[in-house]
Amino acid sequence: NPFEGLVSHLRASWLSGKTRPMEYRIAQLEALGRFLDEKKQQILEATASDLGKAPFEAELSEILLSKNELHETLNNLSHWMKDEQVDRTLAMQLDSAFIRKDPYGVVLIIAPWNYPIQLFLVPLIGAIAAGNCVIIKPSEVSKNTERLVAEALPGYLDKDCFAVVTGGVPETTRLLENKFDYIFFTGSPPVGRIVMMAAAKHLTPVTLELGGKNPCYVSDTCDVTNVARRVVWGRFFNAGQTCIAPDYLLCTVEMQDKLLPALRKAIDDFYGPNPRESPDFGRIVSDKQFQRVQRLLGSGRVAIGGQTDEAERYIAPTVLADVLPSDPAMQEEIFGPILPIIIIANMDEAIDFINSRERPLAVYAFSSNDKVVNQVLERTSSGGFCGNDTLMHVTLTSLPFGGIGNSGMGIHHGKFSFDTFSHHRGCLKRSMGREPLNGPRYPPYSQQKFGVIRATSKVALKNGCTLL
Repeated sequence: NPFEGLVSHLRASWLSGKTRPMEYRIAQLEALGRFLDEKKQQILEATASDLGKAPFEAELSEILLSKNELHETLNNLSHWMKDEQVDRTLAMQLDSAFIRKDPYGVVLIIAPWNYPIQLFLVPLIGAIAAGNCVIIKPSEVSKNTERLVAEALPGYLDKDCFAVVTGGVPETTRLLENKFDYIFFTGSPPVGRIVMMAAAKHLTPVTLELGGKNPCYVSDTCDVTNVARRVVWGRFFNAGQTCIAPDYLLCTVEMQDKLLPALRKAIDDFYGPNPRESPDFGRIVSDKQFQRVQRLLGSGRVAIGGQTDEAERYIAPTVLADVLPSDPAMQEEIFGPILPIIIIANMDEAIDFINSRERPLAVYAFSSNDKVVNQVLERTSSGGFCGNDTLMHVTLTSLPFGGIGNSGMGIHHGKFSFDTFSHHRGCLKRSMGREPLNGPRYPPYSQQKFGVIRATSKVALKNGCTLL
Protein backbone atom coordinates (compact mmCIF):
# COMPACT_ATOMS: atom_id res chain seq x y z
CA ASN A 1 0.00 0.00 0.00
CA PRO A 2 1.55 3.32 -1.07
CA PHE A 3 0.39 5.09 2.10
CA GLU A 4 1.30 2.43 4.66
CA GLY A 5 4.64 4.05 5.47
CA LEU A 6 3.09 7.49 5.93
CA VAL A 7 0.40 6.18 8.27
CA SER A 8 3.01 4.22 10.24
CA HIS A 9 5.21 7.31 10.56
CA LEU A 10 2.36 9.40 11.90
CA ARG A 11 1.35 6.63 14.29
CA ALA A 12 4.88 6.46 15.67
CA SER A 13 4.79 10.22 16.21
CA TRP A 14 1.47 9.95 18.02
CA LEU A 15 2.66 7.08 20.19
CA SER A 16 5.66 9.19 21.21
CA GLY A 17 3.25 11.57 22.94
CA LYS A 18 4.42 14.55 20.89
CA THR A 19 0.92 15.87 20.14
CA ARG A 20 -0.43 15.64 23.69
CA PRO A 21 0.94 18.76 25.44
CA MET A 22 -1.34 21.78 25.26
CA GLU A 23 1.56 23.99 24.19
CA TYR A 24 2.16 21.79 21.14
CA ARG A 25 -1.48 21.88 20.13
CA ILE A 26 -1.64 25.65 20.49
CA ALA A 27 1.51 26.10 18.39
CA GLN A 28 0.02 24.03 15.55
CA LEU A 29 -3.32 25.88 15.75
CA GLU A 30 -1.56 29.24 15.65
CA ALA A 31 0.29 28.01 12.57
CA LEU A 32 -3.09 27.43 10.89
CA GLY A 33 -3.93 31.04 11.66
CA ARG A 34 -0.74 32.16 9.91
CA PHE A 35 -1.63 29.95 6.93
CA LEU A 36 -4.98 31.74 6.61
CA ASP A 37 -3.40 35.19 6.96
CA GLU A 38 -0.37 34.71 4.73
CA LYS A 39 -2.12 32.68 2.01
CA LYS A 40 -5.33 34.72 1.95
CA GLN A 41 -4.79 36.09 -1.54
CA GLN A 42 -3.85 32.67 -2.93
CA ILE A 43 -6.98 31.19 -1.32
CA LEU A 44 -9.16 33.85 -2.94
CA GLU A 45 -7.51 33.24 -6.32
CA ALA A 46 -7.73 29.44 -6.09
CA THR A 47 -11.41 29.40 -5.11
CA ALA A 48 -12.15 31.93 -7.86
CA SER A 49 -10.42 29.67 -10.40
CA ASP A 50 -12.19 26.53 -9.19
CA LEU A 51 -15.69 27.84 -8.51
CA GLY A 52 -15.84 31.42 -9.78
CA LYS A 53 -16.27 32.28 -6.12
CA ALA A 54 -16.57 36.01 -5.42
CA PRO A 55 -13.90 37.37 -3.04
CA PHE A 56 -16.65 38.39 -0.59
CA GLU A 57 -18.12 34.87 -0.51
CA ALA A 58 -14.69 33.25 -0.28
CA GLU A 59 -13.49 35.49 2.52
CA LEU A 60 -16.72 34.96 4.45
CA SER A 61 -17.18 31.23 4.00
CA GLU A 62 -13.59 30.00 3.69
CA ILE A 63 -11.55 32.39 5.84
CA LEU A 64 -13.77 34.16 8.38
CA LEU A 65 -15.69 31.06 9.45
CA SER A 66 -12.43 29.10 9.74
CA LYS A 67 -10.89 31.86 11.84
CA ASN A 68 -13.93 31.91 14.09
CA GLU A 69 -13.47 28.19 14.74
CA LEU A 70 -9.77 28.71 15.35
CA HIS A 71 -10.25 31.57 17.81
CA GLU A 72 -13.05 29.74 19.64
CA THR A 73 -10.71 26.78 20.07
CA LEU A 74 -7.67 28.79 21.16
CA ASN A 75 -9.80 30.73 23.64
CA ASN A 76 -11.15 27.59 25.29
CA LEU A 77 -8.67 24.77 24.73
CA SER A 78 -7.19 24.78 28.24
CA HIS A 79 -10.68 24.43 29.70
CA TRP A 80 -11.78 21.74 27.23
CA MET A 81 -8.68 19.64 27.94
CA LYS A 82 -9.21 19.51 31.71
CA ASP A 83 -10.41 16.31 33.30
CA GLU A 84 -14.13 16.47 33.92
CA GLN A 85 -15.04 15.52 37.49
CA VAL A 86 -18.20 13.46 37.88
CA ASP A 87 -20.65 12.67 40.67
CA ARG A 88 -19.79 9.81 43.03
CA THR A 89 -21.81 7.54 45.24
CA LEU A 90 -21.30 7.46 49.00
CA ALA A 91 -18.98 4.47 48.63
CA MET A 92 -16.73 6.46 46.26
CA GLN A 93 -16.55 9.74 48.17
CA LEU A 94 -12.87 9.23 48.99
CA ASP A 95 -11.97 8.35 45.39
CA SER A 96 -11.27 10.34 42.23
CA ALA A 97 -13.74 9.82 39.36
CA PHE A 98 -13.31 11.79 36.16
CA ILE A 99 -13.52 11.82 32.36
CA ARG A 100 -10.19 12.13 30.55
CA LYS A 101 -10.32 13.56 26.99
CA ASP A 102 -7.82 11.37 25.11
CA PRO A 103 -6.88 11.80 21.45
CA TYR A 104 -7.91 8.94 19.18
CA GLY A 105 -4.55 8.69 17.41
CA VAL A 106 -4.14 8.98 13.63
CA VAL A 107 -7.13 10.69 11.99
CA LEU A 108 -8.10 10.87 8.30
CA ILE A 109 -10.03 13.93 7.08
CA ILE A 110 -11.53 13.65 3.57
CA ALA A 111 -12.73 17.07 2.38
CA PRO A 112 -15.13 18.06 -0.43
CA TRP A 113 -14.72 20.56 -3.25
CA ASN A 114 -17.51 23.07 -2.60
CA TYR A 115 -15.86 24.84 0.35
CA PRO A 116 -12.38 23.45 -0.16
CA ILE A 117 -10.66 25.42 2.61
CA GLN A 118 -13.27 25.65 5.36
CA LEU A 119 -14.41 22.03 5.14
CA PHE A 120 -10.97 20.60 5.81
CA LEU A 121 -9.78 23.31 8.19
CA VAL A 122 -12.70 23.21 10.63
CA PRO A 123 -12.39 19.47 11.37
CA LEU A 124 -8.58 19.79 11.30
CA ILE A 125 -8.78 22.44 14.04
CA GLY A 126 -10.79 20.04 16.19
CA ALA A 127 -8.46 17.10 15.48
CA ILE A 128 -5.35 19.11 16.38
CA ALA A 129 -7.01 20.55 19.49
CA ALA A 130 -7.81 17.03 20.66
CA GLY A 131 -4.16 15.92 20.23
CA ASN A 132 -4.33 13.74 17.13
CA CYS A 133 -2.04 13.25 14.16
CA VAL A 134 -3.86 13.91 10.89
CA ILE A 135 -3.80 13.03 7.21
CA ILE A 136 -5.76 15.54 5.11
CA LYS A 137 -7.22 14.49 1.75
CA PRO A 138 -8.47 17.60 -0.13
CA SER A 139 -10.77 17.12 -3.11
CA GLU A 140 -9.15 16.72 -6.51
CA VAL A 141 -12.21 18.33 -8.14
CA SER A 142 -11.29 21.80 -6.86
CA LYS A 143 -7.84 21.30 -8.34
CA ASN A 144 -6.36 24.76 -7.80
CA THR A 145 -7.24 24.77 -4.12
CA GLU A 146 -5.98 21.20 -3.78
CA ARG A 147 -2.63 22.30 -5.22
CA LEU A 148 -2.43 25.27 -2.86
CA VAL A 149 -3.18 23.13 0.20
CA ALA A 150 -0.72 20.41 -0.83
CA GLU A 151 2.10 22.87 -1.52
CA ALA A 152 1.59 25.44 1.23
CA LEU A 153 0.04 23.78 4.30
CA PRO A 154 2.94 21.38 5.10
CA GLY A 155 5.18 24.44 5.48
CA TYR A 156 3.11 25.51 8.49
CA LEU A 157 2.51 22.22 10.31
CA ASP A 158 4.77 19.61 11.90
CA LYS A 159 5.54 17.15 9.09
CA ASP A 160 5.99 14.29 11.57
CA CYS A 161 2.37 14.60 12.69
CA PHE A 162 0.43 16.08 9.77
CA ALA A 163 0.37 15.29 6.06
CA VAL A 164 -1.58 16.14 2.91
CA VAL A 165 -2.40 13.39 0.40
CA THR A 166 -3.61 14.32 -3.09
CA GLY A 167 -5.26 12.37 -5.88
CA GLY A 168 -8.62 11.06 -6.98
CA VAL A 169 -10.73 7.98 -6.36
CA PRO A 170 -7.89 5.41 -6.77
CA GLU A 171 -5.66 7.21 -4.24
CA THR A 172 -8.51 7.67 -1.77
CA THR A 173 -9.45 4.00 -2.11
CA ARG A 174 -5.90 2.88 -1.30
CA LEU A 175 -5.71 5.39 1.55
CA LEU A 176 -8.87 3.94 3.10
CA GLU A 177 -7.29 0.46 3.15
CA ASN A 178 -5.08 1.62 6.02
CA LYS A 179 -6.13 1.47 9.64
CA PHE A 180 -7.05 4.88 11.04
CA ASP A 181 -8.29 5.64 14.53
CA TYR A 182 -10.97 8.05 13.29
CA ILE A 183 -12.27 9.09 9.87
CA PHE A 184 -14.05 12.38 9.16
CA PHE A 185 -15.70 12.50 5.74
CA THR A 186 -17.66 15.30 4.08
CA GLY A 187 -19.41 14.48 0.82
CA SER A 188 -22.35 12.64 -0.69
CA PRO A 189 -24.34 9.74 0.85
CA PRO A 190 -23.20 7.21 -1.81
CA VAL A 191 -19.51 7.91 -1.14
CA GLY A 192 -20.25 8.07 2.60
CA ARG A 193 -21.39 4.45 2.43
CA ILE A 194 -18.10 3.47 0.77
CA VAL A 195 -16.11 5.27 3.47
CA MET A 196 -18.15 3.63 6.22
CA MET A 197 -17.61 0.16 4.71
CA ALA A 198 -13.86 0.74 4.58
CA ALA A 199 -13.87 2.00 8.18
CA ALA A 200 -15.88 -1.04 9.33
CA LYS A 201 -13.06 -3.38 8.33
CA HIS A 202 -10.90 -1.81 11.05
CA LEU A 203 -13.78 -0.95 13.44
CA THR A 204 -12.84 2.68 12.94
CA PRO A 205 -15.37 5.27 14.18
CA VAL A 206 -16.54 7.83 11.63
CA THR A 207 -18.19 11.19 11.29
CA LEU A 208 -20.09 11.50 8.02
CA GLU A 209 -21.16 14.99 6.95
CA LEU A 210 -23.43 14.25 4.01
CA GLY A 211 -25.94 16.17 1.98
CA GLY A 212 -29.64 15.95 1.34
CA LYS A 213 -32.63 17.79 -0.03
CA ASN A 214 -33.20 20.53 2.52
CA PRO A 215 -36.87 21.62 2.54
CA CYS A 216 -37.92 25.23 3.01
CA TYR A 217 -41.54 25.75 4.06
CA VAL A 218 -43.00 29.21 3.42
CA SER A 219 -46.30 29.83 5.19
CA ASP A 220 -49.06 32.10 3.89
CA THR A 221 -48.32 34.57 6.70
CA CYS A 222 -44.90 36.09 6.11
CA ASP A 223 -43.09 39.09 4.68
CA VAL A 224 -42.73 37.89 1.09
CA THR A 225 -39.96 40.37 0.21
CA ASN A 226 -37.80 39.32 3.16
CA VAL A 227 -38.41 35.63 2.49
CA ALA A 228 -37.37 36.05 -1.14
CA ARG A 229 -34.14 37.87 -0.29
CA ARG A 230 -33.11 35.37 2.37
CA VAL A 231 -33.96 32.35 0.23
CA VAL A 232 -32.25 33.74 -2.88
CA TRP A 233 -29.10 34.47 -0.88
CA GLY A 234 -29.03 31.00 0.68
CA ARG A 235 -29.88 29.12 -2.51
CA PHE A 236 -27.52 30.94 -4.89
CA PHE A 237 -24.55 31.56 -2.55
CA ASN A 238 -21.58 29.72 -4.13
CA ALA A 239 -23.83 29.12 -7.18
CA GLY A 240 -25.97 26.80 -5.06
CA GLN A 241 -23.11 24.42 -4.29
CA THR A 242 -23.79 24.35 -0.56
CA CYS A 243 -24.84 21.25 1.38
CA ILE A 244 -27.18 23.23 3.65
CA ALA A 245 -28.74 25.39 0.90
CA PRO A 246 -32.55 25.34 0.74
CA ASP A 247 -33.07 22.64 -1.88
CA TYR A 248 -36.75 23.23 -2.61
CA LEU A 249 -39.64 25.42 -1.44
CA LEU A 250 -42.95 24.14 -0.09
CA CYS A 251 -45.83 26.61 -0.30
CA THR A 252 -49.43 27.05 -1.41
CA VAL A 253 -50.23 28.04 -4.98
CA GLU A 254 -51.28 31.46 -3.68
CA MET A 255 -47.90 31.95 -2.02
CA GLN A 256 -46.11 30.75 -5.17
CA ASP A 257 -47.86 33.52 -7.12
CA LYS A 258 -46.65 36.08 -4.58
CA LEU A 259 -43.15 34.64 -4.28
CA LEU A 260 -42.22 34.46 -7.96
CA PRO A 261 -42.09 38.25 -8.58
CA ALA A 262 -40.35 38.74 -5.22
CA LEU A 263 -37.75 36.08 -6.06
CA ARG A 264 -37.22 37.65 -9.48
CA LYS A 265 -36.66 41.07 -7.91
CA ALA A 266 -34.24 39.67 -5.32
CA ILE A 267 -32.19 37.94 -8.03
CA ASP A 268 -32.14 41.17 -10.05
CA ASP A 269 -31.16 43.22 -6.97
CA PHE A 270 -28.32 40.84 -6.09
CA TYR A 271 -26.90 39.90 -9.50
CA GLY A 272 -28.31 42.44 -11.96
CA PRO A 273 -30.44 41.82 -15.08
CA ASN A 274 -27.77 39.44 -16.44
CA PRO A 275 -26.26 37.37 -13.59
CA ARG A 276 -23.71 35.95 -16.02
CA GLU A 277 -21.96 39.35 -15.91
CA SER A 278 -22.17 39.68 -12.12
CA PRO A 279 -18.81 39.41 -10.28
CA ASP A 280 -20.77 38.00 -7.33
CA PHE A 281 -22.28 34.92 -8.98
CA GLY A 282 -20.17 31.77 -9.18
CA ARG A 283 -19.79 28.90 -11.62
CA ILE A 284 -20.30 25.14 -11.49
CA VAL A 285 -17.09 23.41 -10.43
CA SER A 286 -16.66 20.93 -13.31
CA ASP A 287 -18.08 19.83 -16.66
CA LYS A 288 -19.46 16.67 -15.06
CA GLN A 289 -21.32 18.63 -12.40
CA PHE A 290 -22.54 21.16 -14.98
CA GLN A 291 -24.10 18.43 -17.11
CA ARG A 292 -25.71 16.81 -14.09
CA VAL A 293 -27.28 20.08 -12.87
CA GLN A 294 -28.34 21.12 -16.38
CA ARG A 295 -30.38 17.91 -16.73
CA LEU A 296 -32.49 18.96 -13.74
CA LEU A 297 -33.78 22.04 -15.60
CA GLY A 298 -36.39 19.85 -17.29
CA SER A 299 -38.47 19.70 -14.11
CA GLY A 300 -41.70 21.69 -13.76
CA ARG A 301 -41.60 24.95 -15.71
CA VAL A 302 -38.80 27.50 -15.74
CA ALA A 303 -40.31 30.58 -14.10
CA ILE A 304 -37.06 32.53 -13.65
CA GLY A 305 -33.66 32.06 -15.29
CA GLY A 306 -32.83 28.79 -17.02
CA GLN A 307 -30.01 30.13 -19.23
CA THR A 308 -26.83 28.05 -19.47
CA ASP A 309 -23.36 28.26 -21.03
CA GLU A 310 -21.38 25.04 -20.93
CA ALA A 311 -18.12 26.73 -21.97
CA GLU A 312 -18.28 28.90 -18.84
CA ARG A 313 -20.02 26.24 -16.74
CA TYR A 314 -22.65 28.92 -16.12
CA ILE A 315 -26.19 28.15 -15.03
CA ALA A 316 -28.33 31.20 -14.28
CA PRO A 317 -30.12 31.56 -10.94
CA THR A 318 -33.20 29.53 -11.77
CA VAL A 319 -36.60 29.02 -10.15
CA LEU A 320 -38.76 26.10 -11.28
CA ALA A 321 -42.49 26.43 -10.59
CA ASP A 322 -45.15 23.71 -10.28
CA VAL A 323 -42.55 20.98 -9.79
CA LEU A 324 -43.89 17.47 -9.10
CA PRO A 325 -42.36 15.13 -6.51
CA SER A 326 -41.68 12.70 -9.37
CA ASP A 327 -39.66 15.24 -11.41
CA PRO A 328 -35.86 14.76 -11.80
CA ALA A 329 -35.06 17.80 -9.63
CA MET A 330 -36.70 16.06 -6.67
CA GLN A 331 -34.81 12.78 -7.03
CA GLU A 332 -31.36 14.01 -5.94
CA GLU A 333 -29.68 16.86 -4.11
CA ILE A 334 -29.54 19.72 -6.61
CA PHE A 335 -26.22 21.24 -5.53
CA GLY A 336 -26.53 24.01 -8.09
CA PRO A 337 -28.39 27.31 -8.72
CA ILE A 338 -31.85 25.81 -9.19
CA LEU A 339 -34.79 26.28 -6.81
CA PRO A 340 -37.88 24.09 -7.36
CA ILE A 341 -41.24 25.03 -5.85
CA ILE A 342 -43.57 22.24 -4.71
CA ILE A 343 -47.21 23.14 -4.19
CA ILE A 344 -48.86 21.97 -0.94
CA ALA A 345 -52.26 22.78 0.53
CA ASN A 346 -51.19 23.72 4.06
CA MET A 347 -48.57 23.35 6.78
CA ASP A 348 -49.69 19.83 7.74
CA GLU A 349 -49.23 18.63 4.17
CA ALA A 350 -45.80 20.30 4.04
CA ILE A 351 -44.74 18.53 7.23
CA ASP A 352 -46.05 15.20 5.93
CA PHE A 353 -44.08 15.74 2.70
CA ILE A 354 -40.87 16.47 4.64
CA ASN A 355 -41.36 13.43 6.88
CA SER A 356 -42.03 11.13 3.92
CA ARG A 357 -38.50 11.68 2.62
CA GLU A 358 -34.99 11.01 3.94
CA ARG A 359 -34.04 13.22 6.88
CA PRO A 360 -32.22 16.29 5.55
CA LEU A 361 -29.19 18.21 6.76
CA ALA A 362 -31.35 21.27 7.44
CA VAL A 363 -35.00 22.27 7.60
CA TYR A 364 -36.08 25.87 7.00
CA ALA A 365 -39.42 27.45 7.90
CA PHE A 366 -40.65 30.98 7.24
CA SER A 367 -43.66 32.50 8.96
CA SER A 368 -44.64 35.68 10.78
CA ASN A 369 -46.40 33.37 13.25
CA ASP A 370 -43.89 31.87 15.63
CA LYS A 371 -46.27 28.98 16.38
CA VAL A 372 -45.98 27.87 12.75
CA VAL A 373 -42.17 27.89 12.88
CA ASN A 374 -42.28 25.93 16.15
CA GLN A 375 -44.68 23.39 14.66
CA VAL A 376 -42.28 22.68 11.80
CA LEU A 377 -39.40 22.40 14.27
CA GLU A 378 -41.26 20.06 16.63
CA ARG A 379 -42.80 17.80 14.01
CA THR A 380 -39.81 17.22 11.70
CA SER A 381 -36.33 15.74 12.11
CA SER A 382 -33.14 17.07 10.52
CA GLY A 383 -29.48 17.70 11.17
CA GLY A 384 -30.14 21.38 11.90
CA PHE A 385 -32.97 23.89 11.80
CA CYS A 386 -33.24 27.59 10.97
CA GLY A 387 -36.41 29.63 11.28
CA ASN A 388 -36.99 32.70 9.10
CA ASP A 389 -33.56 32.61 7.45
CA THR A 390 -31.20 30.30 5.57
CA LEU A 391 -27.62 29.12 6.20
CA MET A 392 -27.09 31.36 9.22
CA HIS A 393 -27.25 28.61 11.86
CA VAL A 394 -23.99 27.22 10.52
CA THR A 395 -22.11 30.44 11.37
CA LEU A 396 -22.42 29.89 15.14
CA THR A 397 -19.57 27.93 16.69
CA SER A 398 -21.82 27.41 19.72
CA LEU A 399 -24.22 25.22 17.72
CA PRO A 400 -23.39 21.64 16.70
CA PHE A 401 -23.35 20.94 12.97
CA GLY A 402 -24.09 17.51 11.60
CA GLY A 403 -26.58 15.28 9.86
CA ILE A 404 -28.98 12.54 10.87
CA GLY A 405 -29.85 9.39 8.97
CA ASN A 406 -29.19 9.86 5.26
CA SER A 407 -27.67 13.30 5.87
CA GLY A 408 -24.90 11.95 8.07
CA MET A 409 -23.81 11.06 11.59
CA GLY A 410 -21.77 12.86 14.21
CA ILE A 411 -21.37 16.57 14.92
CA HIS A 412 -18.65 19.21 14.95
CA HIS A 413 -17.97 22.97 15.26
CA GLY A 414 -16.44 24.62 18.32
CA LYS A 415 -16.29 22.39 21.38
CA PHE A 416 -18.27 19.77 19.49
CA SER A 417 -15.26 19.33 17.17
CA PHE A 418 -12.93 18.84 20.13
CA ASP A 419 -15.31 16.28 21.62
CA THR A 420 -15.73 14.47 18.29
CA PHE A 421 -11.99 13.91 17.97
CA SER A 422 -11.56 12.97 21.65
CA HIS A 423 -12.16 9.61 23.27
CA HIS A 424 -14.01 10.30 26.53
CA ARG A 425 -12.24 7.91 28.87
CA GLY A 426 -14.01 7.06 32.10
CA CYS A 427 -11.45 6.97 34.92
CA LEU A 428 -11.58 5.97 38.61
CA LYS A 429 -8.61 6.21 40.95
CA ARG A 430 -8.82 4.61 44.40
CA SER A 431 -6.51 4.36 47.39
CA MET A 432 -4.38 1.28 47.99
CA GLY A 433 -5.42 1.50 51.64
CA ARG A 434 -8.78 1.46 53.46
CA GLU A 435 -9.32 -2.20 52.55
CA PRO A 436 -11.93 -2.80 55.31
CA LEU A 437 -14.28 -0.52 53.35
CA ASN A 438 -14.26 -3.09 50.52
CA GLY A 439 -15.23 -5.98 52.81
CA PRO A 440 -18.98 -5.93 52.08
CA ARG A 441 -18.45 -6.69 48.38
CA TYR A 442 -16.32 -9.83 48.97
CA PRO A 443 -17.59 -13.40 49.43
CA PRO A 444 -18.95 -15.03 51.43
CA TYR A 445 -22.04 -12.96 50.54
CA SER A 446 -24.89 -12.17 52.90
CA GLN A 447 -28.02 -10.04 52.98
CA GLN A 448 -26.39 -7.87 55.60
CA LYS A 449 -23.46 -7.17 53.26
CA PHE A 450 -25.87 -6.40 50.41
CA GLY A 451 -27.69 -3.95 52.63
CA VAL A 452 -24.44 -2.06 53.19
CA ILE A 453 -23.63 -2.10 49.46
CA ARG A 454 -27.11 -0.85 48.60
CA ALA A 455 -26.99 1.94 51.13
CA THR A 456 -23.59 3.23 49.98
CA SER A 457 -23.94 2.68 46.22
CA LYS A 458 -27.53 3.61 45.41
CA VAL A 459 -28.56 6.47 43.14
CA ALA A 460 -31.76 7.90 44.66
CA LEU A 461 -34.57 9.53 42.72
CA LYS A 462 -35.11 13.15 43.69
CA ASN A 463 -38.64 12.42 44.86
CA GLY A 464 -37.21 10.12 47.49
CA CYS A 465 -37.74 6.76 45.72
CA THR A 466 -34.82 4.41 45.31
CA LEU A 467 -33.98 2.76 41.98
CA LEU A 468 -32.45 -0.64 42.61
